[in-house]
Amino acid sequence: MNDISASGLSIQILADKTFPNGFTFNEFADDADPFDLPSLEIAATGMNLNGSLVTWTAPQPIVPTINAIPGSDGERNLAILFEANRSASGKTVARDVITMVATYPDGSTVTLSSGKMTAGFPGKSVASAGRMKSKAYTFAFETISLTNA
Repeated sequence: MNDISASGLSIQILADKTFPNGFTFNEFADDADPFDLPSLEIAATGMNLNGSLVTWTAPQPIVPTINAIPGSDGERNLAILFEANRSASGKTVARDVITMVATYPDGSTVTLSSGKMTAGFPGKSVASAGRMKSKAYTFAFETISLTNA
């Protein structure tokens, strides 16, 4: 039997300037995918003038998203990281290089390194259901390393 439960997932996030000692994130949203590593296109294709298939590969960033419970300790840390790295007039940008280690309940890990936060929420949003919207924070990484349980 295969048990694919993800309950117990935790993510250690290190940002070399803003959070050099890192913080553990486990306050995942209930109304959006908690931790998403989307499909990655690793090759492209085309047809040449004579109808032959041609292919090529090009590096692509690994783009995970964390959906956080608004106002939780983990979300506040992600908001601090977002603001530290958001560019604005007259503002110094931290330029954090981020490492993320996701540890799954079966003991396997995903380590993402040489990354940047690329998107987040600058404030609080409210859903039509009358609750605070979960906050999605997106990153882009250069490298991934996997370990099995």
